[in-house]
Amino acid sequence: MNLAKNIKNTATRVLQNESNAILKLIEYLDGDFEACVERIKNSKGRVVITGVGKSAIIANKIVATLNSTGTPSIFMHAADAIHGDLGMIQDDDIVICISKSGNTPEIKVLVPLLKKSGSVLVALVSNTQSYLAEQADYVLNATIDEEACPHNLAPTTSTTAHLAMGDALAVCLLEAKGFTSDDFAKYHPGGSLGKQLYLKVSDLLSKEQLPKVHQSSGLAEVIVEISGKRLGATAVVNDQDELVGIITDGDLRRMLEKSLDIQKLTASDIMTVNPKTISKDEFAIRALNMMKNHNITQLVAMDETKIAGFVHIHELMKEGIV
Repeated sequence: MNLAKNIKNTATRVLQNESNAILKLIEYLDGDFEACVERIKNSKGRVVITGVGKSAIIANKIVATLNSTGTPSIFMHAADAIHGDLGMIQDDDIVICISKSGNTPEIKVLVPLLKKSGSVLVALVSNTQSYLAEQADYVLNATIDEEACPHNLAPTTSTTAHLAMGDALAVCLLEAKGFTSDDFAKYHPGGSLGKQLYLKVSDLLSKEQLPKVHQSSGLAEVIVEISGKRLGATAVVNDQDELVGIITDGDLRRMLEKSLDIQKLTASDIMTVNPKTISKDEFAIRALNMMKNHNITQLVAMDETKIAGFVHIHELMKEGIV
């Protein structure tokens, strides 16, 4: 067997193993899972997630997901907890311990301390007969048949299952709490995802850059307006200052390629009528989608019937939305 085929076969086996394990988790969504969601939803405290080794890494990811979807959470390393970090747990907090075996030395030391302090304990385990599972108030069952590792040793399928169960918990809490896209934007103001949910066209407009010519304006005036405002286009208006067309630098190039008497040309001879427009109150992501759909690089932004400015794809790129 050649190396490439062997690599593909191994990768396929790993992905099948892990995907099958995730699908099997559906069978384990029992009353404990539902009760755990309800308990966390109604809690006044935080979710404290702990583990050791690879489980600690998964715990950190679940903490990040919970925080970003409206459930306050913190990570506590199980080993550090028994050396002082246990003090971070508050009275109303709910503790989730992640462990494949549920029988690690750190967990066996930590669990009695948690129980003594009165903490609500949730076990996210792959062994429901373990010490941790037996001591927990709620058990999130992430049992797997075997690891994807050919020696059934390296945490692979088990960590994937724990991660997936954490995602299921986070999304259930998101829906139970009525977490909206506006809430998401509030927690992600600096990211491109957040900007898609709050950045509006009006946020991208410059009052100093509003290229506009009358439909009777000559070619020289059109060129000066486009080059001076540096947006690659200008709006064309009538006597009532109403938008009647748009001229882009591409329109100018195509016009110059024709055998025309450019001395007599006016804006109305060059412009594209019925240009694509967007309300200044629309979200910027809608402007981007319109540009993509119509294969253009700018839109005229409107304030009801008046021109508010231009939104250019370069502005969207600078904001990280593209």
